[in-house]
Amino acid sequence: MDFDNLDAMASAELVKSGEASPRELVESAIARIEARNPALNAVIHKLYDKALAAADDPALADTPLRGVPALVKDLDGSTAGDPWFGGTVYLKKLGWHEPADSHAVAQMRRAGLIIVGKTATPELGMQVNTVSDAHGVTRNPWNTEHSAGGSSGGSGAAVAARMVPVAHGGDGGGSIRIPAAFNGLFGLKPSRGRVSNAPAEADPWGGLVCRHVLTRSVRDSALLLDWLSQPGPGDPYAAPKTSLPYLTEVSGEVAGLKVGLLTHNPLGGPVDPECAQAVLTAGALLQTAGCIVEDAHPAAYGDIDPMLMGTVMTAWIAYELEDLIRRTGVEPGPGDLMAPAAAALAAGRAMPATAYVGAMEAIHAWSRRMKAWWRDYDILLTPTSPVLPPNLASLQAPPTDDPNRSLNAVAYTVPFNMTGQPAASIPMGWSAAGLPIGVQAVADFGREDLLFRLAGTLEQAAPWVERRPPNLSA
Repeated sequence: MDFDNLDAMASAELVKSGEASPRELVESAIARIEARNPALNAVIHKLYDKALAAADDPALADTPLRGVPALVKDLDGSTAGDPWFGGTVYLKKLGWHEPADSHAVAQMRRAGLIIVGKTATPELGMQVNTVSDAHGVTRNPWNTEHSAGGSSGGSGAAVAARMVPVAHGGDGGGSIRIPAAFNGLFGLKPSRGRVSNAPAEADPWGGLVCRHVLTRSVRDSALLLDWLSQPGPGDPYAAPKTSLPYLTEVSGEVAGLKVGLLTHNPLGGPVDPECAQAVLTAGALLQTAGCIVEDAHPAAYGDIDPMLMGTVMTAWIAYELEDLIRRTGVEPGPGDLMAPAAAALAAGRAMPATAYVGAMEAIHAWSRRMKAWWRDYDILLTPTSPVLPPNLASLQAPPTDDPNRSLNAVAYTVPFNMTGQPAASIPMGWSAAGLPIGVQAVADFGREDLLFRLAGTLEQAAPWVERRPPNLSA
């Protein structure tokens, strides 16, 4: 049976009806990974034996996602007893393994998903392209000469290539949304505090990092958020719940929602005309569906200080490395870290605590000004990325080595890691060169329900073109 073009829910429906078994779903996913991964370099740890054992386990959860194969990013979540390298040569040389599931991964298993492997990430999530000394280059399945995005690029490439219908990711500055846009997927960054970071973390990157999944359908993402949004024990806070299950919201009404369109870059960088046009196309579809659509965006947007994100990220990368040094008992040696991570470790060790606290306070002050806009509007619609998936040959240096290029790459995504608001990348067609284009929808804090309604409406109004990525083996 061909499971290629089934989303997670449709795959699980075959299990429920008896038309397929969990083992058949897992074996098919393994075959697709083995056939397609060599061209993409998306899956770096294969957990096939564990996956097959889970598929055969009579205790496998009887849920709406029972038996569906999934992948986990090798950075924002740990799987018990498995490798965890975080994109670093440092941990790869040590053969480092994590002892326990992270809370979100445990929730994925409780939802019935079967973890078949782990996906590539750039070193410690510091790039918007998935390239590292540890694992090499991850390629875009729509054109393997182009980037799959980052830092959840391995997950994005694997789902787009139909290896699995769903893969886990994390987003500290666009790391779910940018790979979703580059690979033609739906990718939601939830509200801060929606998905627990337990047990090892509370507020990674000062609360900028949020975890969820990349999927080919809106409904899969909504159903997974119903499961993943269960708070973990001892969480310092949780985002407010909405009354209905998120899955119900996918078919919800959008008439009357007030939508602001933003097609230029308030931070001053260039925007590809095809990325800007995708926003106008989405706006026209929403207007037809009854939304009130205007050219509007928060006045405070252009006032962002790019150094604030840099300060927070530097401090946290240094802390994360110090924690790993404590846990492994090994200091990174020459060549164990790429230049951006090594520089962050040195700078973070030298940074005064007052600089970090000052950056966080400035971020919160700016965020209050930004979020005031949502008193009058329900949704802000922007390009997900100001550029199409770049040609890998054009990436002469990691974006973190060039502050201007780095800032432009995340001009539409990182502001909403800073504000903590939910934001989703929604597929919105194809470039003239055949590369996917995504638009970003941003709602007020805690209002993922509106994003699922909006994305569900766009999914129905302009069905995302179902075509197989070229040049991949069966």
